[in-house]
Amino acid sequence: MRKRNPPAGAWTNWAGDESCAPHRALRPGSVEEVAEATGRAASEGRTVRVVGAGHSFNDQVCTDGLLLNLDRIGGLRHVDAEAGLVTVGAGTRLADLNLQLARHGLALPNLGDIDRQSIAGAMSTGTHGTGRKLGNLATQIEALDLVLADGTTLTCTEDDPEVLRAARVSLGALGVITGYTLRVVPAFALRAEAGTMPLARTLDRLDELVDGNDHFEFFLFPHAGNALVKLNNRTDEPVRPPRELARRISEFAENGVFEAACRAGRRFPSRIPALNRAVTRLMTPSEYVDLSHRVFASRRSVRFTEMEWAVPRAACAEVLREILRMIDRERLDVGFPIEVRFVAPDELSHLSPAYGRETAYLAVHMYRGMPWEAYFRGVQDIALAFGGRPHWGKRHLVEADELAARYPAWDRFQAVRARLDPRGTFTNAHLRRVLGPVGVPGTTVAAGGPAPKER
Repeated sequence: MRKRNPPAGAWTNWAGDESCAPHRALRPGSVEEVAEATGRAASEGRTVRVVGAGHSFNDQVCTDGLLLNLDRIGGLRHVDAEAGLVTVGAGTRLADLNLQLARHGLALPNLGDIDRQSIAGAMSTGTHGTGRKLGNLATQIEALDLVLADGTTLTCTEDDPEVLRAARVSLGALGVITGYTLRVVPAFALRAEAGTMPLARTLDRLDELVDGNDHFEFFLFPHAGNALVKLNNRTDEPVRPPRELARRISEFAENGVFEAACRAGRRFPSRIPALNRAVTRLMTPSEYVDLSHRVFASRRSVRFTEMEWAVPRAACAEVLREILRMIDRERLDVGFPIEVRFVAPDELSHLSPAYGRETAYLAVHMYRGMPWEAYFRGVQDIALAFGGRPHWGKRHLVEADELAARYPAWDRFQAVRARLDPRGTFTNAHLRRVLGPVGVPGTTVAAGGPAPKER
């Protein structure tokens, strides 16, 4: 059955499987306009949510109140290369920021493998790259600017460390973030090497591969015996990017050929194991040197939905083995690879999924139009059994009561939330599920009058 189109004026996410029809949708061009719109919505008893590029895979943006798009509040505002600090508008896309930083001989120390997101969206959901000595992107935040529900503004710095630690990864629950001060580094090059390795060997050598490379990640297809491994390491070698023809062929394989395989698997699920093995046979070794942001990010045009779990690094191999056994046992049709990355412990953000421990991130995906519930529930059960925490920007089915026990600084975040948004102006159905009601632990609604309702 063909999916119905969303109503006129609705917002839809990148994956095309989450949408909402806000009462009002605005694209403010200044902080003053954000403050005026937010204060007016709060006075009307409406909720306020903020949207960037729509790369979250759940309903955390959805509202029938006010939906703010901050695309017009972007750009690199100030550069202090000597101090290694820049200020940037919250609506700036990561891809644009990378180019602007490069013009100043600067770079972010780490990035994820997609750069289409807005800065605020990536930071607020705990988006990450890979590298055992590097935290997620939010650890690079030195300060940030918030518009609160009453229309006032607040700059969050280490002068009030509890607020800053809550605001770095906040899911938009504290206010509207309009700008950041970020720590940056001098621009650097990476030697990028990719190739296949038997999965059993990859898992047996996991510690060696993670500890022996600046940035290590791998992809494994269910029903196939090989993993695609990527080793990215800093180098002083001259830049020598892939030749244009080689780049085009690689992009065609990663997008065009893979899209065709996904479509075939959706139509003929029984052929997915053979298709996965065929795709892995097409993977060819590559090696080149390029600027960091051109190595980290890949062009992705195949649409999918995603779940991702942060598990203790030491449990990574066993969690993967359990997932593969579950796929075989339940005879699940999984045509997308599992992506595995590694990050440092993080105690700079109260809601960081990597809080307090070396972390392996395991991302699972399902091609658009294919049923994902059984697969994602099975992965979730396994991850939870190993102490997993969900990526805030991806699908998961865990609610606030259980999440609270998994985050050592949960109550500290909730105290800041109650302080900055006592009436729940920035809450929606998703946040009520995953964060619970606004208020100090043990209360239902904080003082300050009735909470706004989505209407």
